[in-house]
Amino acid sequence: MDLDGKTVADLKEMLREQDLPVSGTKAQLVERLQANSATDAVLNVEDEPKENAGGLTEENVPWWRSTEVLTPQALMAIGVVVLMVTAVFVFRPTWLGFSPSYEYDLIDYDASQTRAFAEDLVALGHPEWEGRMSGTVEEANTSAYIAAQFEAMGMTATEHSYQVPMHHVNAEPSLRICIQGFGGNSPCEGPLAIGTQIIQFQHRVDYVIQGFSGFSEYTFADDVQVTDVGNGTDDALWASAAGSIGYVRSGADVGGNTGIFSKAAENSLAGLIFVNKHANCGQIEANDCVPIFKGSRIDEVSAANGGSIPSELPFIAMSRDAGEILEQAIFNATGPPGVIEMLMDVTNDEERTIYVPCGEIRGKSSEVVIVGGHHDTVYHAEGAVDDTSGTASVMEIGRQLSKIVNETGTPERTLRFCTWGGEEEGLYGSRAYVSAFQNSLQDNLRLYLNLDMNHVDADTANRGNSVTLFGNNQEDMDHIERITELYRKERSDVADRYDIQVRTLTGDRGEPDGMPYNSDHAPFVYDLGDGERGRAVVCYGSGSWEYHTYADTMDRFNEESLDVSVTIYGTYMRFLAYSDY
Repeated sequence: MDLDGKTVADLKEMLREQDLPVSGTKAQLVERLQANSATDAVLNVEDEPKENAGGLTEENVPWWRSTEVLTPQALMAIGVVVLMVTAVFVFRPTWLGFSPSYEYDLIDYDASQTRAFAEDLVALGHPEWEGRMSGTVEEANTSAYIAAQFEAMGMTATEHSYQVPMHHVNAEPSLRICIQGFGGNSPCEGPLAIGTQIIQFQHRVDYVIQGFSGFSEYTFADDVQVTDVGNGTDDALWASAAGSIGYVRSGADVGGNTGIFSKAAENSLAGLIFVNKHANCGQIEANDCVPIFKGSRIDEVSAANGGSIPSELPFIAMSRDAGEILEQAIFNATGPPGVIEMLMDVTNDEERTIYVPCGEIRGKSSEVVIVGGHHDTVYHAEGAVDDTSGTASVMEIGRQLSKIVNETGTPERTLRFCTWGGEEEGLYGSRAYVSAFQNSLQDNLRLYLNLDMNHVDADTANRGNSVTLFGNNQEDMDHIERITELYRKERSDVADRYDIQVRTLTGDRGEPDGMPYNSDHAPFVYDLGDGERGRAVVCYGSGSWEYHTYADTMDRFNEESLDVSVTIYGTYMRFLAYSDY
């Protein structure tokens, strides 16, 4: 019977009729049917002779002792048995417990080209703040550059755009403290400001605007008070801060930015300052703990604000050193307390356009393998590691596979290369893309590969050298494990310098052994709809202390470390392109 000409649906129906499993690829379904057919043929051979304790007679003598000539039917039965035994040991079918044999061919990796991609991306950043924040002209230019690169590689390039909630920093902010002279009687500014001291905090280094911060125009003349609310766990302190700027010290679990922003909205605060007392202290700048950008889940903050975004509630994070200067000037002043100026020109209650550029190599089937990383960064940093490293990796995998397809021919599966805007503010790009193509992805997504900070810092000696490859499907991770072993053998010059770890996370969302909902793989795993659980693999690197700070620059960039994930994941993508596993 010509099983190869049958559709998958036909094959599954045949398996159901024979009470056989119906899972697996088309090749596995065919193999299962052929194996069952051959087994039936063996079972139809005449019953073997019964044991005779009294000796052999003409009626029960075995065929190999018989002097009679075998019939054609007997010879055919013997031939079937011989063929079956041969097939078992030559083809080693998986249904008998044999491990399948796979062939992998490592893709090439060009470190200098990957660095060139990264340098081009960094050069597209804001002229002053260096970032490629979503919803800005910098992000739009980045998307156009990536799409043009995909097209130059020979792919079909498409730029998707989505309108999403997005805050926007319109101008350079200002944060100052005035300590008035003459016992507090001298004005803060002007020709009569005798004996007055002005403390100017440096944007990006001393403080950064936080995700979905609101607008403020608090001048010295407004004399807005600053209230110490400790570590944010005392509701009475929050209540006492109504109408003032709340000052929160890190060190307690208060639900991150979303938690303290919500508390500020609930208690009608005029502003919010969060000082970093614990993270990255002494790792980036002397003994200081530099300010870190974090996003906020704006839906939760809006709910705490009565259903609308708190558009006039500014929110910044300060370094430890800057915070101590503020504490001395305002809370611990030996004379009149300082007066704060807080000018934040931010729009947070409008939608903005973000982009998702994709390059596609069309395969023979509609089944698709997608690799992605986010091209946006925090607004105030180059984002060389987060996630310029991942975006450059996606582009290098695309470049290598485009060359392979040109030499090898059309792949069986469609290959897609996408980069996401809106990741830093809430995975907006990948979530919008999955929502827009949900039905197609439900039916056709074979695997999503995510590269977000798949990078090891240049200073591996002091910061560690681990690269973690993880996914939520054992079959995929078995392939990754085998490819990793091949990589260690064939690229030992690089592999020996890194601690490559492979993990499988099959738990539900929120469980310790589940895939985290913290980067662009999450919508492809959890948001396909109808209870569908997508398959994904992810790579995270190590040693990037500068994450979400002004210091995430190209001098930390280590293009060699990207060899690990680009080669291993790119090789698996190549394997999936030309197989039906």
